[in-house]
Amino acid sequence: MEGDHIKINYWLLPLSWLYGLGVSIRNLMFDMGMLKSQKFDIPIINVGNITVGGTGKTPHTEYLIRLLEKDNQVAVLSRGYKRKSEGYVLAADNTAMQEIGDEPYQMKHKFPHIHMAVDKDRCNGVRQLMKDDLQPPTDVIILDDAYQHRYVQAGINILLMDYHRLIYFDKLLPAGRLREPISGRIRADIVIITKCPRYITPMDRRGIVQSLDLGKWQEVFFTTYKYPEKLEGLGENPLLVTGIASPEQMEYDLRKIIPTFEMMSFPDHHNFTEQDIENIQKKAAGRTILTTEKDATRLHGLDGVKVIPIEVEFLENKSKEFNQIIINYVKQKRSHAHIFTPHLHGNRNSDTGRVRSHQASHRKH
Repeated sequence: MEGDHIKINYWLLPLSWLYGLGVSIRNLMFDMGMLKSQKFDIPIINVGNITVGGTGKTPHTEYLIRLLEKDNQVAVLSRGYKRKSEGYVLAADNTAMQEIGDEPYQMKHKFPHIHMAVDKDRCNGVRQLMKDDLQPPTDVIILDDAYQHRYVQAGINILLMDYHRLIYFDKLLPAGRLREPISGRIRADIVIITKCPRYITPMDRRGIVQSLDLGKWQEVFFTTYKYPEKLEGLGENPLLVTGIASPEQMEYDLRKIIPTFEMMSFPDHHNFTEQDIENIQKKAAGRTILTTEKDATRLHGLDGVKVIPIEVEFLENKSKEFNQIIINYVKQKRSHAHIFTPHLHGNRNSDTGRVRSHQASHRKH
């Protein structure tokens, strides 16, 4: 059930109020143009959330890469969470995970032809990815986890929400896990409810959409994770090791494929120590160890590890509708690129207006 994994520390609510006040003032300054968002002469798609913890950003970013890479030179720009380097880093084939972070490392190795870059300063990162000496030239940039980074004005903002931690059940940090007030949802062009049960009912979907109280221009999609139909050669009672934010839906889905397995969970982005590896190996006791692609990048020195591939699947057969919105935006922005010049401003950009015009036209048909 949605909202079933939310824990609220009510005694911290006064601090949440102060935190929310600061974030609201910052957002108001952007809305009024006192803080400036920079517009770039290139298609930019922002994938993010307003909660702390995993909402499925990496699988959804990978979905966009698969969708766009055939006809575009795709670049992904991330902050590089928990990396050991600083500043702008453009990943090469031999770049170490510690230099760019586990998720960018995973994406670079799954999609070696993309430009994978990390930079805390997203404006600088975009400028670097647009340089003429970068070959092949970048056609489209996907911003990973930059919903609150409003200094870059994206053409499409995609807001992800975990079905099990819907924002209207949550509270602001530090009492809950919201990074900003739920009013921030209004900046999204597309809202995706992620990690849904495969057989979510139409009534549940309508209830979620009504509770979110979105604008007429905002599109809503529901996605789930798609796993292999069969996982062979696992032996008896394998050990599932995860370091992701909310593994509950994954556990539920996998039990349909693997009836019996034991689970060992760690916090999101957990840095596995030598002691952790030793404990996992001891607990496995010779059994197969299952893990996610993201966790596999940090689980070094383990024997008998099998990675479970995860892909995003749109419910209600809505993938074509979503794909068309994205493809049309990228084509339109690229075809008009010579008309626009980068400048600073504080209001919504014309790219977003064109996206919303397309969405309205699509709904009429």
